[in-house]
Amino acid sequence: MHFRPLGKTGLRVGEMAVGTWGLSGDGYGPVDEAEQERVLERALEMGFSVIDTADAYGAGQMERLIGRVVHDRGEVVVITKGGTDRTTSPARKRFDRAYLRERVQASLRRLGRDRLDVYLLHNPSEAAVAGNEAIDALLELKSEGKIAHWGVSVGDALVGQTALRRGAEVIEIAYNLLHANELHRLAGEIMVAGAGVLARSTLAYGLLAGDWHSYKEFAPGDHRFERWTKEDLELRIGQLHSVAFLIYGDKPTLRAAAVRFVLSNNIVSAAVLGPRNVRQLEEIVREVGMGPVYIRDEELMRIPSALQSVGVDS
Repeated sequence: MHFRPLGKTGLRVGEMAVGTWGLSGDGYGPVDEAEQERVLERALEMGFSVIDTADAYGAGQMERLIGRVVHDRGEVVVITKGGTDRTTSPARKRFDRAYLRERVQASLRRLGRDRLDVYLLHNPSEAAVAGNEAIDALLELKSEGKIAHWGVSVGDALVGQTALRRGAEVIEIAYNLLHANELHRLAGEIMVAGAGVLARSTLAYGLLAGDWHSYKEFAPGDHRFERWTKEDLELRIGQLHSVAFLIYGDKPTLRAAAVRFVLSNNIVSAAVLGPRNVRQLEEIVREVGMGPVYIRDEELMRIPSALQSVGVDS
């Protein structure tokens, strides 16, 4: 596992991180707790040093499990997020001082730590980041030693820009072959701020694994059941042939090429993967292999025009 600096935090992290939204059972359907634990243990055995989670994943159960697995592994960086109140239906976003302080304390208890390595606001609005209450609460918690570093998991470049200008040390943002523009718009701001970058949705919810048929269907309870219509999904699957030129040699699958695309961006600190079982974890590590030449420059230059030819403005 190659390591990269997490911006100016002083932390060096493995360039691939274990994401736990899907593993928690929230996004794609239930996952057996024993399998959840096996995935985390196997990842650590293979050299993963970063786990990305949130207090809302599994209603806190994911943090408890991570705390149990990594309790004696001080070298493992745990990144957690807060700001999603699931006590209401539907869930709501809360970034007021009292709520954030309460959530940080709850995360500390569940993870079994005296201090959180990195704490991110979980997909706030631009107004929430521009206002003072949430940021002041994080700075207060940092001064008290409850969190070491803070940042924001953002939905778009505008929120990211605002967060960086407010002093965010880490940004988490969706970044993949089909959705690269938001991070590219933020690149200058990130370099000026010296922030660390966590790239999530690296496989576009599984689409970029490249192994779906056009008649792929999802069960109720899988977020993709609501995200894409049958027609949308057929279109997206059909567009993948435009980047098939990336699949050859040491990039044996589209999945491998997709992760390598993310890793080829030097401002990315870690690509967040979302395995739901040990088999998926091992397959993606085996296929991705190691850099540092992830995708050749001439291939990277070819990607935008290839995608534009099938109607994708990435």
